[in-house]
Amino acid sequence: MAATPKPKARRTRAEQRAATIKLILDTSEGLFAQLGYFGVTIKDVADKMGIHPALIHYYFNGKKELFDAVFDRRMEFAISTRTAGLDAYAAEVGEHPTIEGALRAYYDEAFDVYINDDEGWRNFGRIFAQVNNAPGYGAEKMDTYFDPLVLRLISLLSKALPDAEPEDLFWSFQFTSGAYTLILSQTGRIDRLSDNLCASDDFEAARDRFVTFMAGGFEALYKSRKGKSGRRPKRVRPKAG
Repeated sequence: MAATPKPKARRTRAEQRAATIKLILDTSEGLFAQLGYFGVTIKDVADKMGIHPALIHYYFNGKKELFDAVFDRRMEFAISTRTAGLDAYAAEVGEHPTIEGALRAYYDEAFDVYINDDEGWRNFGRIFAQVNNAPGYGAEKMDTYFDPLVLRLISLLSKALPDAEPEDLFWSFQFTSGAYTLILSQTGRIDRLSDNLCASDDFEAARDRFVTFMAGGFEALYKSRKGKSGRRPKRVRPKAG
């Protein structure tokens, strides 16, 4: 006689609450990734879920708080991954880092969550790119979460190029950060330009090339600037009138 299957245990109220919040955040993440912060309303999220907006307002006090929750929930992993990479590299090389080594410690593992084809992380990547490139919302999050890590990376880069001008290192990082977030945006432009030879969602292909290319840029700028006598004078803006 076949055993009677046991009925599934009912979820506790805390489990139901957690599941509801996760569904709200997952749905919001997809919409923010597609439409941007200003293109999404609480009603949009509710309509997508097939619920009344009041349920979302029960958990989140407005769109800003909802967006913050979407962004913040992935930050612990993102920061810990970058921190671990920099910790391991610094311990390995001591006072003798290289440009490429420092950039790999900062970027290589950061690509992994996107390479693993997790739709939620890929949506978050688009949101991360928006925050990094659009002043007016969320920009303070980059200051809070990433500035300490960026400054640590700059410190490693300054050891690799000890006589480089600090502003050249910061500009080089700015160029690198912009390219990285363009990749996360997955705009599809490279697909069209290359007649589908390249794919904007091929994060593994991007990672295989990214650091080598960026390290070359750092070193080329350093050599170019070092070859010039003295520092370039600061540009003076003409006074009005």
